[in-house]
Amino acid sequence: MRLSITALALLIALAAPPAAAFTAACGAPVAAADGWEVERDPAMAGFHPHAICEVVQTFVESSRNLHGLVVERQGRLVAEAYRDGSDRSTYSVWASRRHFDSDALHDIRSITKSIVALLWGIAEAEGSAPSVTTPVLDLLPALADLRSDGRDHITVADLLCMRSGLRWDESGGYGRWANDEKGLLWRADRARYVLDRPLAESPGRQFNYNGGLTAVLGLLLEERTGMDLRTYARLKLFEPLGIRTWEWVGDLRGRPRAYTGLRLTPRDLARLGRLVLDEGRWKGRQLVSAEWLRRMLAPCPGSGDFGYHWWSGTVWVDGKQLAWKGALGNGGQRLFLVPELDLVVVTTAGEYDDSTVGRAQQYLLQQVVASTREHGPPMAPASLERVPAASPVEKRATLRSITREDGGKRVYVHLKVALHANLPFTTLRFYVRDPALLSSLQKGATVKFRAERIAGENTLVSIRAVPPCVRFQPCD
Repeated sequence: MRLSITALALLIALAAPPAAAFTAACGAPVAAADGWEVERDPAMAGFHPHAICEVVQTFVESSRNLHGLVVERQGRLVAEAYRDGSDRSTYSVWASRRHFDSDALHDIRSITKSIVALLWGIAEAEGSAPSVTTPVLDLLPALADLRSDGRDHITVADLLCMRSGLRWDESGGYGRWANDEKGLLWRADRARYVLDRPLAESPGRQFNYNGGLTAVLGLLLEERTGMDLRTYARLKLFEPLGIRTWEWVGDLRGRPRAYTGLRLTPRDLARLGRLVLDEGRWKGRQLVSAEWLRRMLAPCPGSGDFGYHWWSGTVWVDGKQLAWKGALGNGGQRLFLVPELDLVVVTTAGEYDDSTVGRAQQYLLQQVVASTREHGPPMAPASLERVPAASPVEKRATLRSITREDGGKRVYVHLKVALHANLPFTTLRFYVRDPALLSSLQKGATVKFRAERIAGENTLVSIRAVPPCVRFQPCD
C-alpha cells in the first residue's frame, strides 16, 4: 500500500509530540535534589523523541533481566527507566526479587576496578602514587623474597593493563570456587597471595584478566595515601561529585575490595561518565588530571582493547563506526562513553556470569546512538510537516504496550507501525480517551487504528484487531 502525502504528514505529526507528551513511559527523567539538570524534551538534547522512546520501550519489554537505563548528554539527563528484577550480591548463592528505581543502589561489580584507576590518577597528581613505570615489588619491601623468576619486572603499568604475566584463572564464572579471585575474600596477605605465583608469560606482553592486580593497586593506594579506600574515594571523588549515598561491600575481614564491591545508583554512575568526558572536571573543579585520563583510556600495548582498567570498543550505526570507552561489570553493568556525541549511557542488570548479556547492552547502546540526530533517520521535510490531514487514516501496527499514568487516570497505548510503511520511526504513543477500545486487545496483537491530534495530544480514535500479514501474500 502506498501512503498518500496527506497520510504521511499525519503520521509524521503524530510521531513528533511536544516535550510535555514525553512522559515517564518514554523515559522522561525526573527532577530531583541530586544536582542533575534534566532535559524533558529530547529534541533539545539532539535526539529524535520517538526514537529514544523506542529505546526505552525496548529496555522495558526486554526478556533479559535488565534493571536500569540512564542516558545523559552534554551534562543533562535525557532518559531513564527502571525495572524490578531478580538480583543477588557477590556473597549470595540465590537471587531474590528486588525493586529498582532512581534511588536504589546497585552492584556495579568490576566497574569498581575502573573507579580504582581514577583514584590512582588522583593520587599520582597529588604525588602520593608513584610513576606507573615503578616495579611493584619496589613498593612492597615485605615481599622482597618474591624478587625472582621475573616477578621483579612487573610494573604498576602492568597491574593497570592486566599484563603481569602471573598465572591467574578467573574463567568459568565467579560461582566457581576454584576461581582465583575467591581467595582474595579471606587471605590475610592479599599482595602475597597475588604475587606469589609463577609467571605464565613475561610481564608486559600478554593481557590476562586478573582482579588480584586491582587488589594490589588498592593496597598500594591505602599505603601511599594513608587512608583506606573508602575514605579516599569519599573525600577525593564521591563527595566532590555530589555522590552522597553509596556502599563499598568489603571482604570477609571487612576490608574494601578494590576489584569489586561498590554499589551506586545509575544516576551517580553517570556522574563518573560525565567526569571522564569532561576531561576530569566537575562543575569547574579539576578532580582528575586530563593527562591521566588520556593515558587511562588509551589501549595498552599487549592488552587489546583494555587500557588502565577501562575498555575500548566500537558500535556500528547505519554503516558508520563510532568509538566508545567504557567500564564494564559482571552481570550487565555498563558505563558507556561515546566521546564523538558527548554521550553517556548507563545500564544495570542481574545476569551474573552470563556472557551473552553483553550483546543485549551493546544493542541498547547502538539504539541510543541511532536515536541521535547525528545518526538517526532524517527528519521529514518541513513542507510535508505543514500539510494538513483531511481525515484520520487507518494504519496497520502491532500493539507494543498499554500504560497508565497520572495515578492510573490516563491510559496510553504504544503501537509499532508496520515496517512496510518505510517511515523514519517505528513506535508511536497515543492517549486513549475511551479505554474500552482496548478491552479485547492483547500485547503483540496486529491491529489497524485511526488517530487524530486532539487538544494538542496524539489521540486514538479507533482500533481493531486484524489478522497478521502472511509472508509472500498481499497485505495492506
